Amino acid sequence: MGKEVKREVRNNYCHLEVRSKEENSEQKTIEGYVAKYNAESQILRDWWGDEFVEVIADGAFDNAIRNNTIKALYNHNTDYVLGSTKSQTLRLESDNIGLRFEIDLPNTQVGNDLYESVKRGDIDGNSFGFRVLNDKWSEIEKYGKKIMKRTLLEVELFEISPTPFPAYEDTEVDCRSLEKFKMKTGSSEEEKKKIEVY
Repeated sequence: MGKEVKREVRNNYCHLEVRSKEENSEQKTIEGYVAKYNAESQILRDWWGDEFVEVIADGAFDNAIRNNTIKALYNHNTDYVLGSTKSQTLRLESDNIGLRFEIDLPNTQVGNDLYESVKRGDIDGNSFGFRVLNDKWSEIEKYGKKIMKRTLLEVELFEISPTPFPAYEDTEVDCRSLEKFKMKTGSSEEEKKKIEVY
């Protein structure tokens, strides 16, 4: 039996920005987008090596940001907590572009280093850890071949993480719902081949 993985991680280029909350304030804040809606990802692979692309539907984060306590971490490291929605040092807002964030950074070595790295443009991406609650699969044509497209309709968001590696490369995800989609599409091997991704 395959390894059960409930959490998934995505990395995005999001153009982080820095600012001081008020003039002469020592508070350092970074902001940007966790993810943008309806923007197609690069080609991803599931545990079985099948390729797919992914988009996040409008409002996919809405319930999570209303109901969950979400943390901001540096590069997914729970030792480096940057902010929390509970204390309002992390603020999340879903708008017509995507999920926007602001983090009031702590006055710690990690917080100060991150601020400087974002300011210099060395760190320009954001990542987020989540669990899929509802998704939809379809088949599209890309680069002259059939490929699966996964639309995330609703996700449970756990954390967001500014990261120096904003590409989707080397992302491993658990997509058992892709296997379910394949099984539903047809019971015969011939029918299954019609939706196989190469």
